[in-house]
Amino acid sequence: MSTIGSSGSLVTPDIWEEPEMREALASRDVSHIYKRLRRKGVSQRLIAASTGQSQSEVSEILKGRQVIAYEVLARIADGLGAPRGYMGLAYEGAAPNKAEAAARAAKAEEEENVKRRHFLTHAASVAMGGCVFGASDGDWFPTSVQTPAPTRIGMTDVQQVQAATKALRDLDYRYGGGTCRDAVVAQLSWAQQLLEADAKDHVRQKLLVSLADMHSLAGWTSFDTGLLDPARGHFGKALEYAKQAGDNSLAANVLYRMGRVYLHHQQPNEALKFFQLGQIAAQESGSSMAVAIMCANEGWAYGMLDRPDQVERMLGRTQDEFVRASKEKPDWVRFFDENDLHGMTGSAYDALAEFNPDKYAPMAVSETMKCNNGYESPMQRSHVFGMSLQATNHIRAGDLEEGVTVGRKALEYGANVSSARVPDRLRPLQLEAAKHPTHPDVRDLAEQIRRFRESRAV
Repeated sequence: MSTIGSSGSLVTPDIWEEPEMREALASRDVSHIYKRLRRKGVSQRLIAASTGQSQSEVSEILKGRQVIAYEVLARIADGLGAPRGYMGLAYEGAAPNKAEAAARAAKAEEEENVKRRHFLTHAASVAMGGCVFGASDGDWFPTSVQTPAPTRIGMTDVQQVQAATKALRDLDYRYGGGTCRDAVVAQLSWAQQLLEADAKDHVRQKLLVSLADMHSLAGWTSFDTGLLDPARGHFGKALEYAKQAGDNSLAANVLYRMGRVYLHHQQPNEALKFFQLGQIAAQESGSSMAVAIMCANEGWAYGMLDRPDQVERMLGRTQDEFVRASKEKPDWVRFFDENDLHGMTGSAYDALAEFNPDKYAPMAVSETMKCNNGYESPMQRSHVFGMSLQATNHIRAGDLEEGVTVGRKALEYGANVSSARVPDRLRPLQLEAAKHPTHPDVRDLAEQIRRFRESRAV
């Protein structure tokens, strides 16, 4: 049976008798009332016309804005045709004015016709060369509103969220979070609305996983652009969704990324706590590759704490788990290949080389060279990080000329990456190069990095 009403009524009267709608009316939860109507096929424009509100006001209420004013609540009840008593409102001797609601809907349609004509005039003017930029946009120009989400979703909708996340993650991986962070957040704002849609249980579970993954990407790109508080917020939400969906592998992913935030900010003890929590989730997921990633990062943290015994233990376990891992991997661990294994090993030895350069700098060079030789050229951020480590340890090991050559390549790649982490990761190379003021090329490299870092300072 159709739920759309007739004779000026927005919906059929039985809608107001539904238990969930009655509860929303009793609590004056207008946001939930509007969402229920949207699920019944009532458009935002029709809700706006019937209640005397603008579409932007309706949009804000759908997003959660509360309505408190009595007269506004009364106007909404009358416009929608909802019994005032269900909302605890006095009838004031008047029945809902269906004629007025119909008149408002007709007026809205008339205004839409005017906007269409004005836009056609504008388009013709532009096409024929008569438009002057800077002129008024006119009443046809759209206000900022969110794209409407479906009221019922299936696996196709979830797959679209997954596809968007994959494409945006590829941009981040290649060119840095600054190229896509706003797009991730905007996509996430729309995707979150799908939680309000009707869906089968297995679809909703997959949606939670997909939203967790997208929040994780939003957190990572926020971190990469230097936005630490938003990063923590997104990672926190990602972890909640992953646990709610029962996906331990994805929970491990989020905890790994949170640990990397603290590792970057030179807080290895805090980072270790996240990696150890992630280790538990990784083991519960049954993914040897997830366990390998956690062990590798724990090894890096122990290196920053000058714990070579623990570094070797964790790197040994990393290698064992990496070999044991099956080809069937969760999406989030697929980046961790042979190159990344060498890169993480090199990072752990680089950390130890700060305390014992004679022993560990050559080991760091060997591992980072294997990593850098395997990266594809578009992966510029990875190249910057790997080459900066390699160049730093060339200089520590006394191979100054090679350090300069690789360091200049790192700078070249860094100029094309939009990442707040790049200047930070180049700092150790600058400090090592500055220790050789009598060598003109090394001294020049230190100055080049200094200028680059200053140009990227926020």
